[in-house]
Amino acid sequence: MTGVRCMLMRGGTSKGAYFLAGDLPADPAARDDVLLRIMGTPDPRQLDGIGGAHPVTSKVAVVSAANEPGHDVDYLFLQLGVAEATVSDRQTCGNLLAGVGQFAVERGLVPAGDEHTTVRVRLLNTGTIAVATFPTPGGEVDYRGDTAISGVPGTAAPVELEFTGTAGSVCGSLLPTGHVRDDVGGIAVSCVDNGMPVVVARAADLGVTGCEPAGQLAADTALAGRIDALRTEAGKLMGLGDVGASSVPKTTLVAAPRDGGAICTRTFIPVETHPSIGVLGAISVVTALLLDGAVGRDLLVTPPAGEPVEVEHASGKLAVGIELDTTVTPPRVRRSTVFRTARKLFDGTVFPRP
Repeated sequence: MTGVRCMLMRGGTSKGAYFLAGDLPADPAARDDVLLRIMGTPDPRQLDGIGGAHPVTSKVAVVSAANEPGHDVDYLFLQLGVAEATVSDRQTCGNLLAGVGQFAVERGLVPAGDEHTTVRVRLLNTGTIAVATFPTPGGEVDYRGDTAISGVPGTAAPVELEFTGTAGSVCGSLLPTGHVRDDVGGIAVSCVDNGMPVVVARAADLGVTGCEPAGQLAADTALAGRIDALRTEAGKLMGLGDVGASSVPKTTLVAAPRDGGAICTRTFIPVETHPSIGVLGAISVVTALLLDGAVGRDLLVTPPAGEPVEVEHASGKLAVGIELDTTVTPPRVRRSTVFRTARKLFDGTVFPRP
């Protein structure tokens, strides 16, 4: 049986299989077939593969050296289904991004610095550039550190992620519908794309508090149906067409903060409850809440100037920094920053299901 070189990594609050592009078939259909068999999809347990039976653990990063100036590596994110044999490249993943720079160094694509290494990553799904900076003392990747992130046990080395040019990277504009606020089936929403298409709605308008445990929301089949109907209609307004088989747009329900943060959120991908919140999803949600007239704007506890927005989610908090120019129409996003952690779990050969 022929195996494939693979590194399994936790990136942020997700887990995924990282591959060099050259280690996978060049034909997208053949590549996707191999990846489905590696993950053990379709099977709700992914028992015969390395997937973790949840969308946040059924992810793939395909990395290659840059073939043009301006960045160091290319990163293609693929979201694999769990119970259904689907592979989607319609979104990127900021959590797996947290491990791309270290993977590039480990595979020899980028030389390590003496203390820290900065890697410019082109996100092939969106065409944007992200800059990842992480410790490499003595010229080697060190995953150990004292940084804790909500939703992940223990601590690890910090990874700073800086994003520029993400506004409209999927839908074509920061406000894909052309409005800060829309009505979808009687529900007020704000649809924003700052690296991840997100539909923001008040939790109370969907009949929940927005602060329930993730498991409780996951068991609410009626809520799942309403979320699906909401995002399906919103996807059309956002220019995404039929999103029935797509993982975007994400839906985030917002409520007043309960734990000292700036806003309380619960996110669905696409209808399964996210155990925390995605990096670019959080960036898009915070961007929306900073816009005058946006849904949930009145719920936001605005931090002092220059301070990040603490987003409460089902596992804790995520600090998001946004520099937004509201003197122009539509508003312009200058940059976005978050801190994540990542850790190598194994490096070796994975064998696809026959």
